[in-house]
This record gives sequence, structure tokens and C-alpha cells, in this order.
Amino acid sequence: MPHFTTTDGLSLHYTDTGKASPLPLICLPGLTRDGQDFRYFAPYATRYRMITLDARGRGRSDHDTNIANYNVMREAQDVTELMDHLGLEQAAILGTSRGGMVAMVLAATAKERLCAVLLNDVGPEIPQDGIARIMEYVGRRPAAKTHDKAAETLAALMAPAFPDVPLTRWREEVEVFYDETPDGLSLRYDTRLRDALLEQSKVGPPPDLWPLFMALEGLPCGVIRGANSDVLSHETFLEMQRRLPDLKAVELNDRGHVPFLDEPAALSLIHSLLDQIK
Repeated sequence: MPHFTTTDGLSLHYTDTGKASPLPLICLPGLTRDGQDFRYFAPYATRYRMITLDARGRGRSDHDTNIANYNVMREAQDVTELMDHLGLEQAAILGTSRGGMVAMVLAATAKERLCAVLLNDVGPEIPQDGIARIMEYVGRRPAAKTHDKAAETLAALMAPAFPDVPLTRWREEVEVFYDETPDGLSLRYDTRLRDALLEQSKVGPPPDLWPLFMALEGLPCGVIRGANSDVLSHETFLEMQRRLPDLKAVELNDRGHVPFLDEPAALSLIHSLLDQIK
């Protein structure tokens, strides 16, 4: 399994489909997830050099002894260091949730390294109810003790936002992101990520992230929204399009936070955007 070492000494895990395509697409997962977040998209990504990264503290990457480094600025630097490791001058970024925030930071700090950006259900404003829901589970082991029970619980919780998703898919989700042990389910990320978020919230009110979003101006970019999302509101989705008129945008029915990226409309947007830069 490939790893590279960051400038501050952490070993981060990544995957790389190889050099069959001239277009590298770096896929950045959500807050508590890892590169396996993109397993449903992968069968449709054969036309790209698909690269995934487990952010520090997640998946098969090292945990950071300094939780202050669990922030989007450091995680964006990790992406550019991965690109340097792979010898990539430029890449397209597909960012899901937290990964999309990292993509916007990259646009503001290393725009010359980007050739396109796709945001999966994230924007420059996150509603408080979405933040509250996320904080309910970050860093906490699920009450369910087995994969089967966790899948049933997750299916019930997600049914309002994902009404057509079968139990089998939720079973796959919990198998990928929880380890089943004699003591119950364990998390596949550093539980201190919660502490990092709480410490960051004490600094003051959330910063205005619209300047980060506007850093995308001039790049081919797109946004995918789940119509039932509580993280990217419909109002913010529309405002993003107003501020960047060239932004490709699609809203997916019967999806919340976050779409799986194997939905036909999501795939159509991704392919149409990336086809522009081949």
C-alpha cells in the first residue's frame, strides 16, 4: 500500500490508478472518512488517473500527535506535498464535504497546481443544524455493537434524506468505516479529531469562507448537491451559481449529505467538466 512522508514527518496513505490517463484526479474524502469514500465512483473513473488520499488521522494514514494540525490549511498542504511526491505539476480535485473545503483552500493558496475543482455537497456556508448533526457523531463510537445493527440504525437515520437506498448499501458503508471488535465497533480515524474541532470553535465565530470559494474563479469548476442536504443549503447552492456564473451545478433528488457519486446526473457533471480540460 503506497505511502508518502509529509514535511512534518507523517506517513499518509494514498492510492493511484497509474498513468494510463494524462489527467490526474485527486479525490479528497469527507471529515471522518478516507479514500474508500470514492469506491462507488471508481468504476466510472477509468478515463482518469484517479488518486485518493487518506487525510492525516484518517484511514491508513498516521495520526498526528498535535491535534492543531487537523485543519484544512495543513490538509491542503498535504495535498500539494502528495503532488510533489508523484511529480504532478497540476491535478483536478474532486472534494467531498471536508475534501471540498480543502479544495477551496488549494484554490486560494496554490491555484497554479489546479486544473479543475469539483465540490461534492459542500460550499462556503454550512448551516448550524448540519454542524450540530456532524458533532453528534464525530469522535464517538456508535452505540451499535455489530455491523448488522449499525447498518439497520444508519438506514433508519438516513431514510428521510436517502429514501431509495437499500439496506445492503448501508451495510457496505458501516463495513468500510467501522471495525467490528469484541467490544463493539471502533472508528477508523483519530477520535481526537473531535477535540480539534472543539478547540477551533473556541477561536471565535466561523470565518467568512466566500473568499475561498471565489478563489475558484477562472478554473473549470462544478458543484453537486443532494437535494435533501443539511450541509449545503439550496440557498447557498444558488448563491454559488450567482457568484460564479460558469459554475456547473446539479442537484440530486433523493440524496442528502453526501451523494455517493455513482448517480447518473453526478457522473454526467463530473465527466462533462473534466472533458473540458483534456
